[in-house]
Amino acid sequence: MNRYKVVGIMSGTSLDGVDLALCAFEKVNGKWSFEIEKEETIPYTSQQRKNLAGASRLSAEKYAEEHDSYGRFLGELVKKFLKKNDKKAEFVASHGHTVFHQPAKRFTAQIGDGAALSAACGLPVVCDFRSADVALGGQGAPLVPIGDQLLFSEYNFCLNLGGIANISYAKAGKRIAFDICPVNIVLNELASQKGMRYDKDGKLARKGKLQLRLLEKLNAISFYKNTSPKSLGREDIEKYFFRIIEKDKSATEDKLRTFCEHIAIQIAAITAGSAGKMLVTGGGAHNGFLIERIAANSKAGIVIPSSQIIEFKEALIFAFLGVLRWRNEVNSLSSVTGATRDSSGGAIYQP
Repeated sequence: MNRYKVVGIMSGTSLDGVDLALCAFEKVNGKWSFEIEKEETIPYTSQQRKNLAGASRLSAEKYAEEHDSYGRFLGELVKKFLKKNDKKAEFVASHGHTVFHQPAKRFTAQIGDGAALSAACGLPVVCDFRSADVALGGQGAPLVPIGDQLLFSEYNFCLNLGGIANISYAKAGKRIAFDICPVNIVLNELASQKGMRYDKDGKLARKGKLQLRLLEKLNAISFYKNTSPKSLGREDIEKYFFRIIEKDKSATEDKLRTFCEHIAIQIAAITAGSAGKMLVTGGGAHNGFLIERIAANSKAGIVIPSSQIIEFKEALIFAFLGVLRWRNEVNSLSSVTGATRDSSGGAIYQP
């Protein structure tokens, strides 16, 4: 079988909400094509954001309870989404919401129980995509690069500006990818200090003044000395980035301005003077000021796709990872994660 209809579910570290995308995939003459037929973002309530942000501090019993509850919540969303759009899907591919990610200690955890999700929506579910790679000694992240390679091969670089920035590209005949730096997980937190959920179009940052001392401290964070494969967890961001930002006494606008410059500098360091095409997706692609700073620091030709691709590329690719898992084909690349071998990761639950 070379045709599939799958609901992809993604919840990112920026805690904006749940992205749902009904995706059609077809493989013809060895090449995959795709279409996003329907898509929707369900914003989190303030209580849901609080619950997810605090999940890492729950007791084991309360975490298990939340794992089940959030899985059933996702299942109900899928059922309503398909019914509202009068559509059908063969199965669901759910990333869940990352609560713990410490590959050095050989564990990663995404909340949202696949069994509960499957029971609630009545469809098979593929989930827990990262654990197999981590068990094989990999970072368990990023996983999107296999989708970049097979679905977006016309671009030299694929950059995602979500809660965390990550990039993938071909080097010496292999796909490599890694997390670069925090983006919206920091920018949104700073914007919240001004009573805003996010800094729309980077308007607050544009008003700020660049703080060179803060910029130097951010650029000196030890994570940047690590070679790929490497990944960032929320724990790392709280320990290193937020600690520096909170100690700084600059105005919020100045911190936003400086962090945008920091992001742009770190991205430019990766693209290393290449003038190739760089596809930019994720919520940060809507931040006009941030895109301006990336363009000013990098020689790569920035391509901003349709809003549908910007906002739902990760949900699309996790749907595709589900297809590859369903076919028992590789969906995690050791050249990206550092695992001992490529693998086909994901647990499958039947309703």
